Amino acid sequence: MPESLTVLGIESSCDETAVAILRSAGEEKAPEILSSVISSQIAIHRQHGGVVPELASRNHSADLPGIIRTACREAGTAPADIDVFGATGGPGLVAALLVGNSTAKALAVPFPIWAWSFPEATPFLWMCAA
Repeated sequence: MPESLTVLGIESSCDETAVAILRSAGEEKAPEILSSVISSQIAIHRQHGGVVPELASRNHSADLPGIIRTACREAGTAPADIDVFGATGGPGLVAALLVGNSTAKALAVPFPIWAWSFPEATPFLWMCAA
């Protein structure tokens, strides 16, 4: 295993689209957060009185390319420099999860992809937001 890994994680389980890039520095040290970008869909769903799954997944599709570019720019890296790609694997809205996982898989070829559950990803996202 390399001394450090650069990881790009995608969160798309419901109505927020998030991408974080971090670099591990071995098992002894906490990972370094290189970037964390979140796009909110609250204003869109508020008009409908709650989350509309179809709108959520369509907005993930529209938002992810720009969010990934922004996260890479903030991290000073490019998708080609990422060692591992990850995406929330559930629970969540099926179509929304599919968007995040499909995007991660497309970026990952031929690299590894990790799917994690929302409960596993939540501490990661809170850490990134801090």
